[in-house]
Amino acid sequence: MVAAVAGVLGFAVAGALGADAASATVAPVSLRVKVGGLSADGHLPPSAAYCPPTPMDPAKYNISPSVSWTRGPPATRSYALLMTDLDVPKDLSSINKPGVVLTAETPRIPFIHWVLIDIPATITHLRRGEEGSGFVPKGKPLGPTDHGLRGANVYSHFYPADSPLAGLRGGYDGPCPPRNDEVVHRYVTQVYALDVPSLQLQGVFFGEDALRAMQGHVLASGEADAVYSGTP
Repeated sequence: MVAAVAGVLGFAVAGALGADAASATVAPVSLRVKVGGLSADGHLPPSAAYCPPTPMDPAKYNISPSVSWTRGPPATRSYALLMTDLDVPKDLSSINKPGVVLTAETPRIPFIHWVLIDIPATITHLRRGEEGSGFVPKGKPLGPTDHGLRGANVYSHFYPADSPLAGLRGGYDGPCPPRNDEVVHRYVTQVYALDVPSLQLQGVFFGEDALRAMQGHVLASGEADAVYSGTP
């Protein structure tokens, strides 16, 4: 699937995320964030992957992990959550390319797999499967839920318009690291406590838009790390 990425992405993820994340995460208080279902060495399970290592029932993979966090300061009025793969090859044409091996020296860029903002201040836990309970060919809807506002994740850019899998994708879509990659990919889940009930984003927005909107509103933040590899 990821081979279709080359030439489809219409924006520069790396520059936007690097600058905005640095600004948005400056906060005096840290939240403790936990991602559930990890193995003893921190790996996400195959059920959380967008591309499982072996064929599976579509209802049994691409299932969002549970995420919990400690409460923000008293002035917290909402939370925002992002999950990012830090290790996507910058040269997208190299993904799963025959005869090419991606090494630790291969230049990398971040991809945002999960965007959820305007999480009510009363919520500090998302259940397993709450933001993704299986593989949805055209993607899950964007927009409001009872636990926050879904943005579009990076898979919205993966497929050409004539692909049966093309479409805007909200909610969680999990790991799909290249099979020709020697690097175990790192997935960081960041939660931000904000001093506003809403970031006032409407329509189609991405993680970079959320990071820009939350600048100046972050009271506290925290993150949890996990790993996943496309190589058995």
